[in-house]
Amino acid sequence: MQTNTNFSRGADAQGQFGSFGGRFVAESLMPLILDLEQAFNTALSEPNFLAELDRFQAEFVGRPSPLYFAERLTELYGGAKIYFKREELNHTGAHKINNCIGQVLLAKRMGKTRIIAETGAGMHGVATATVAARFGLPCVVYMGATDIERQRDNVSRMRLMGAEIVPVTSGTGTLKDAMNEALRDWVTNVDNTFYMIGTVAGPHPYPTMVREFQAVIGRETRVQMQAREGRLPDSLVACIGGGSNAMGLFHAFLDDPSVQLIGVEAAGEGLDSGKHAASLKGGVAGVLHGNRTYLLQDNDGQITDAHSVSAGLDYPGIGPEHAWLHEQGRVDYAAVTDTEALEAFHVCCRQEGIIPALETAHALAEVAKRAPLLPKDHLMVVCLSGRGDKDMPTVLRLMEEKA
Repeated sequence: MQTNTNFSRGADAQGQFGSFGGRFVAESLMPLILDLEQAFNTALSEPNFLAELDRFQAEFVGRPSPLYFAERLTELYGGAKIYFKREELNHTGAHKINNCIGQVLLAKRMGKTRIIAETGAGMHGVATATVAARFGLPCVVYMGATDIERQRDNVSRMRLMGAEIVPVTSGTGTLKDAMNEALRDWVTNVDNTFYMIGTVAGPHPYPTMVREFQAVIGRETRVQMQAREGRLPDSLVACIGGGSNAMGLFHAFLDDPSVQLIGVEAAGEGLDSGKHAASLKGGVAGVLHGNRTYLLQDNDGQITDAHSVSAGLDYPGIGPEHAWLHEQGRVDYAAVTDTEALEAFHVCCRQEGIIPALETAHALAEVAKRAPLLPKDHLMVVCLSGRGDKDMPTVLRLMEEKA
């Protein structure tokens, strides 16, 4: 049930989205966090910063990304008219570069001389390494050993850009563990280091900052759909790990009650299996990585392992703004299994000639469930958050196992 019509207002002065968000960090980080918040707020009010950001988005990233009518997929499902917001056509192959350009410009303004980041599927790591190379900054990327194995191509891309890759072997060797190590680095090197968080999570102002740099996705979609169809879309669909591509798409439409917003978590091997990454569907509220949100945890409050065929969704939490929107009822959150996502991956390849990321395939699987049940004049936009080149070893291995 929606209880608030001003959803786009964002966090309050303490970085809270209702009871979610906030700053749960070591005392040594608080001065830096407050400096970052002030620098971010100042930058957003300065025309020179915004003009520089727009220039890099256009000339380096390649924005605006196209809004593409998925004609054959629409015909296959026989219901809603399906559009793709083609973020996979951005430089580096995903939406992650939108945020990284904004953050590196902020790091330069703050006089930081070293960049660190965490990455799961590797797309944020690649985008971070790319902008660090462009601006001549040394870069360290923390990546779980498990993810290094399944995302070797992205590891090679990061190294080509000059980034140092630090394998993380603790825990399950995935995104959560990489973020833990990046936070430890940041606490140790607060004076010269800028931590480039890749999703709408972490301590305030990161959830708001990342959302703001990704909101270009929704702003463009709004203009493009008006130009193509003369009205707003009826529904928007995006996959969710931490949730940055979804918040980027949703934000421009939060205060339009006619637009249904659908976020898709990773159900892994099933919500009842215990092997999934659906924090909203299968988690409870708690604190992780500097913010209060929904998490996968046991009865003692210990974080439990997440699982997804997609490395980018393999995280036991979700951005605090998503947690708030869930409780407010503004966004409809669903969950899709590995099997459903893999089927949608192959359908998109065969029907549209586009290889989507396995993250994106989760959103496409939810489209497959909903689109056939909707009228033909229903306008549905799905965010193609990334391209699937990085996932080919995983997909080919699973195809061989199935054969």
